[in-house]
Amino acid sequence: MKNISSTGVVPGDVEVPELSDEMVRDLCQVFKLLADETRLRILVYLTRERELNVTELCERLAQSQPAVSHHLALMRVAGLIEPRRDGKHNYYSVREQHFQELMHNLFPDRDGGNPQVRFQDFVLSYVGG
Repeated sequence: MKNISSTGVVPGDVEVPELSDEMVRDLCQVFKLLADETRLRILVYLTRERELNVTELCERLAQSQPAVSHHLALMRVAGLIEPRRDGKHNYYSVREQHFQELMHNLFPDRDGGNPQVRFQDFVLSYVGG
């Protein structure tokens, strides 16, 4: 087993950013929520369309309104999406600023290049605003 230095780097193999306890909890919550296929699909649809109401999401997901509303409530409480009321419809959109903050913490910008985390031969990178 390799030792990780105080900088979070295993010499020659892994480059992992330092994360606060709060950031680790936030990332775990996001990954747990998005491990559900329906919630991941909701996020994809909202990212593509920018904003959808519950009825439109129900149609795309082929699920009932109570089921979709339950998923939306979990995502809203976690801060992933935000609602906007217009008449009798609730429209939902992704909280882009929240995602950007998570990605910037997980993938810190190093030396002006593309932010990335390297695990031996596997590299995760983030190209975003």
